[in-house]
Order: sequence, then structure tokens, then C-alpha cells
Amino acid sequence: MPGQIVIIQAFLRWAETARAGERARAATALAKAFVQSQLGDQEHGAALMAMTYLLDDPSPKVRLALAEALASSAQAPRAVIMALCEDQAEIACTVITCSPVLRDADLVELVGRGDAFTRGLVASRPNLGFSAAAAIAEVGEGCDILLLLENETASISRISLRRMAERFGHLPAVRRHLIERDGLPCEARHMLVSHVASALAGSDLVTKTMGAKRIEIMTREAGDEAVVAIAASLAQGEIPALVEHLRLSGRLTPALLIHALCSGKVDFFAAAIVSLVHLDERRVRAILATGRTHAVRALFEAAGIGKDIVAVFVEAVFLWRRASATGGLETCYFGLLELFDGARGDGGPVCELIDMVDLLHRGELRRNARAYALDVSLVA
Repeated sequence: MPGQIVIIQAFLRWAETARAGERARAATALAKAFVQSQLGDQEHGAALMAMTYLLDDPSPKVRLALAEALASSAQAPRAVIMALCEDQAEIACTVITCSPVLRDADLVELVGRGDAFTRGLVASRPNLGFSAAAAIAEVGEGCDILLLLENETASISRISLRRMAERFGHLPAVRRHLIERDGLPCEARHMLVSHVASALAGSDLVTKTMGAKRIEIMTREAGDEAVVAIAASLAQGEIPALVEHLRLSGRLTPALLIHALCSGKVDFFAAAIVSLVHLDERRVRAILATGRTHAVRALFEAAGIGKDIVAVFVEAVFLWRRASATGGLETCYFGLLELFDGARGDGGPVCELIDMVDLLHRGELRRNARAYALDVSLVA
């Protein structure tokens, strides 16, 4: 201990009169000796005290020299590294972006109490861990989120991707990066689609060429189309998460359900009914596949489908069964339009639902025609 004190005292006396350039060179030599284990126990302790003292040096050049000498070493003292992380921009950048001493918990702490610059440095750090990425997803601003998404070595969980879509899906650049990522949760994809629909509905071109009611209808139809398309691309195990997201956001509507059923997306439809009635999935699927009329009707009424439109869903189930057997799902649309043609024009709930089925049917015909034309052109 006496030897340490003598060394420290000598260094302090020297530092009082030395120029900034000399102190910077001394800081570099001191840090390198420390991390390369060239010192004995007494000298090692004295070097740590001296480096700690240099954290308060009035010259940024000295603190930068210290940071550069310690940044890449796993032997650097954590307390010194953490202090340098909160120094001026150039100094902080040197250690935050590459110091192996910094643990995920340290990076989370820096994100929580740091400014936008600090969050950006953490977001850009190579091989960033899940916890730090989650912290940025939770408290970062749009520019931080972009830096994180552009960091190809960062580990980002599905929950964090969902949170980014929820907080910044309205930003086109964030949407583009998220939609291109593998493993994006289905509910996050739906959020992004909703943001796109909102952006289009609010654009000058749309608002000047369409009325508010028409925009509302088109936005709703496009949203339902997107849900059905997303559901078709999912593994069966992912469908409940999408259903729950739609239920909580109030978008699990009768129009969406009838669209899914008529389109043959029975896995999605069954998962939606399971979510609404809280019955065992096997029981729900059995009723949909083989249940008699009264059982199917009771299932839908328990799911909250109004008695004024439940007959449409019951008939749709039986039409779907027949269509599945023959492979002609388009008969679901035709069948419903024929069965409930008498309700068209009365303005009631059944009329509104059947009008929606008619729109869906026409949209399906146009999609099939486009697909056929594309196949023909490819063959030609």
C-alpha cells in the first residue's frame, strides 16, 4: 500500500504541470500496461487509481487516449469504461461501440438513462444482445429503431419487433425494414398493413378523389383482405396470436369472419371462434365440420354473432362443407348471394353482410382473372 501511494502521488504531481499531449501519451501507456498485465499487484492498483483520476482530466484529448487504449480489451476496468461511456460523443463512441467489458445489463442501463446519441451507439453495436435491443425497442425514438433494424448482427426478439411495429409502424422507413425481416410476428404484419392503409386513406390523392364514406369502406375491405392473406401464409401454430391481436383491437368483425370462411381459411375461422367462445379447439372444429344446424347456430351465438345475422354464418358453414368436398370454394359466395337475395336492399344487418359478401365475391373473381392472365402470359 505505501508503494501504491508513492506512485500515485508522483503521478499526480507530474500531471499538474504536464501538457495535455504528454498526459494523453501517459494515459495511453498506463492503460496499455494495465490491460497487458505488465504490472505487479501494487503497480496494478496504482494504475487503476491513476486512470480513475484521468477521467476528470480537463482535456478531452487525454480521456480519448484512455478510451482508445482500453476500448478493445476485455481486461479494461469496468468502472472506467462505464464512466467513459457517458463522456463526450467521440469518447463515448469509442467504448460503447466495441468494448467487450460492457454486458447486456450495462447497455440496458445506458439506453435507459442516456440521450439519443447514446441510444444510437448502443443500437449500432455489433452482436447486440436481446435485452439491449428490447430496451431500445421500448424507449428509443424512430432514428434509434432504424439504426437497430439496420444492425444485421443484432439479436432482436419477436416481442421487440412487435413493439417496434406498434410504436413506429407509421414511419415508412421502419415499415420497410420490418416487413423485410424473417420472423416478423403476424400481428406486427397486420399493424404495418393498418399503418399503410391509414397513410393511403389520408393522402391528398385519395381524399380529393373519393368521399369519406368510400374511403372508409375501401380501407376496411383492404384491411380484411390483408388479414386473410396473412392468415393464409401462417403456420397453424401462429394463427391464435393473430386472432388474439385482432380480438383485442376490435377488428374481429362479422365481415372479416364471413370473408375468411368463404375464402376457405377455416383454420383462421376456427381459431377466431375458439377465441370468442373459449371452448376446446377440437370441439369447435368438430361442430364446424359435422355439427347439425342447431349446434352450429348455438356455437355462433355463443361467439357473440348477432341473432339477426347468425343465419348467414350457419348457411355459410354448410356451403363451405359442400364446397370443400367438391373443391369449388367459389360456390360459398354464389350460394349465400342466392339464399339471401331477398334481403338485399332492405338496409338491415343481413343486407349489409350480404352486400359485403357480394363485394368479396367480385374481388375474388378479379383476382382469379388476374392470376389466370398472368399464367397465360408466362406460358406464352
